[in-house]
Amino acid sequence: SEICEKGYEENKNPTEIVGNFFKKYYEKPTDTEKFDLLFRFIQYIERQVVLFDAIEDATFPVVNNMDGRGTLRNIKEEAEAKNKMPELKAYLEHFKVRPVLTAHPTQFYPGSVLGIITDLATAIRDNNLNLIKKLLAQLGKTPFFKKEKPTPFDEAVSLIWYLENVFYQSASQIFDYIQDNIFGEEELNNQVLNLGFWPGGDRDGNPFVTTEITLKVADRLRSTILKNYYRDVRRLRRRITFKFVDKLITDLESKLYENIFLQSGRTTITAEETMSTLLEIREILETKHQSLFVDEINDLINKMKLFGFHFATLDIRQDSRVHHNVLSNIVEESLEMGLDIFPKNYNKLSEEKQINALSKIVGKVNPSLFKHEMSRNTLESIYAMKTIQRNNGEMGSNRYIISNNGSVLNVMEAFAMIRMCDWEQPTTDVVPLFETVEDLEDAHNVMETLYKNKAYAEHLKRRGNKQTIMLGFSDGTKDGGYLMANWGIYRAKEALSAISRKYGIKVVFFDGRGGPPARGGGKTHQFYASLGPTIENEEVQLTIQGQTISSNFGTPESCQYNLEQLLSSGIANNVFANEKDRLGKEDRDTMDRLAKISYKAYVDFKNHPKFLPYLERMSTLKYYAKTNIGSRPSKRGGGDKLVFSDLRAIPFVGSWSQLKQNVPGFYG
Repeated sequence: SEICEKGYEENKNPTEIVGNFFKKYYEKPTDTEKFDLLFRFIQYIERQVVLFDAIEDATFPVVNNMDGRGTLRNIKEEAEAKNKMPELKAYLEHFKVRPVLTAHPTQFYPGSVLGIITDLATAIRDNNLNLIKKLLAQLGKTPFFKKEKPTPFDEAVSLIWYLENVFYQSASQIFDYIQDNIFGEEELNNQVLNLGFWPGGDRDGNPFVTTEITLKVADRLRSTILKNYYRDVRRLRRRITFKFVDKLITDLESKLYENIFLQSGRTTITAEETMSTLLEIREILETKHQSLFVDEINDLINKMKLFGFHFATLDIRQDSRVHHNVLSNIVEESLEMGLDIFPKNYNKLSEEKQINALSKIVGKVNPSLFKHEMSRNTLESIYAMKTIQRNNGEMGSNRYIISNNGSVLNVMEAFAMIRMCDWEQPTTDVVPLFETVEDLEDAHNVMETLYKNKAYAEHLKRRGNKQTIMLGFSDGTKDGGYLMANWGIYRAKEALSAISRKYGIKVVFFDGRGGPPARGGGKTHQFYASLGPTIENEEVQLTIQGQTISSNFGTPESCQYNLEQLLSSGIANNVFANEKDRLGKEDRDTMDRLAKISYKAYVDFKNHPKFLPYLERMSTLKYYAKTNIGSRPSKRGGGDKLVFSDLRAIPFVGSWSQLKQNVPGFYG
């Protein structure tokens, strides 16, 4: 450390500084000895970073005011002070927050290290120096890097750890607080919080996500929530030892235990039966046993309302370009097989006529009949959604997301494929994801055409006239720079809200927000609190990516605090809206001008002939694929030549960060 500081003061470069160190302390070391020692130094620093993470976790409730601004208690007190309790209750009867956990390679700690961080945080909180020393020693001997790439199932298992150990408690405590302190005796029949999940369902650019993995992840989600219910029921059985109810709770315990280990399709208990048993127990406790332990039963009923037998909704996602390729292959092969699904000249029809043809398609196609592998996989993923709904309930998997969506045809291709899988009236939503600046500008026109399409409008009617639309911050920022992406999304949301209201559709926005500003993120609470009445926001839905999961939702305290902040942002924007906070015409003109200036600067820079070669040769870009920290390839295309549109947002942002040149976060 001293040699580094002294060498830096003397304007020596890193090679000279390291050379001086070895000259002073070593007798002619070999290159291997040098590298080994330098690597040990990096490991030592890495362990110190983990220690700081653990200290941060341990002090979270001290550093943050758990009843302060943006928490539920604060919202309740503000509503009481402003005589807005009826408005708050009315809003909470339909408002929802959905954090969607996504596996991204920014979560570089392996599961074993995450476990040590959790134990370290507890030891620090208890001031247990002896255990802290032991855990640090354990950390020193625990490898941080993986010999093999994790599979999508591995990623799912590591994220399910957070569902099981953190979200299960935090989300239910929030629901209990709202029920007890805001609604009281009235029953709250709105989830308020529900969870989404991408590992195992997100096929976009990830060839390793198979149908088998999707079904395995859904099974794991179900068995994990049953395990949590079983633990709670087992504790309750020690208390509920009274006549009439003792047998009910004992039977429920054994059924839950039995179903934890059963494979999908063989389950012997449903979510509805479990809820019915709990309601029956509650009624007996209230009428015959002076409501003894009713609060504990209510807590479990609330958890059932939140998590059902699915725990979190597994979304399926695929790229529109893949869909287009798949559909072309399905058309050709089905004509060869003599299947009467598509018009014979489908591929030669105009886009309008293709949309018209796709609107009429229904059927029961067998995926195994197709030679084209991606066609089989895509159709199988739709059949997998139906299987998951049978085993885990409709909430188990009921959204099909189309990334890189730019047209009506993109949506109708996915819609037609869903309906040809023996699903004439699908109990799943088709969710277009608009990402590029151009797609965002045209999004409202795409949706208006869909709302006017008879087959699609009938589908929406069956789904409660509700349309979810996803908007991509990470790829938008990569494509157009931070300001243009955020302003483009804001304006797209306004236009989409207006067109949806015109057709009587309730639009729900799902934001693909990264963590830091360079990936389109930033202060989430401020973002949602600032939207205003021109943007529909009855639900707040956003992706929680990679490291953001462990840093913002990694402990019960931080998870509860940040979930409450999300809830309060939606409430603040509606119940406590302030006219002074609205954008005026002058503000809009200023934003338009700034967005155009920054967009031009960013695009000109991006189009420089040395922009991509510089990133490829001077940064860590090519190493992201080799680090074994994520299951997905670091770019979408399969070619050797680097194409900007194939680049994923995370390696793109990460490479600039490693160069200490904040192009994505600043230059635009």
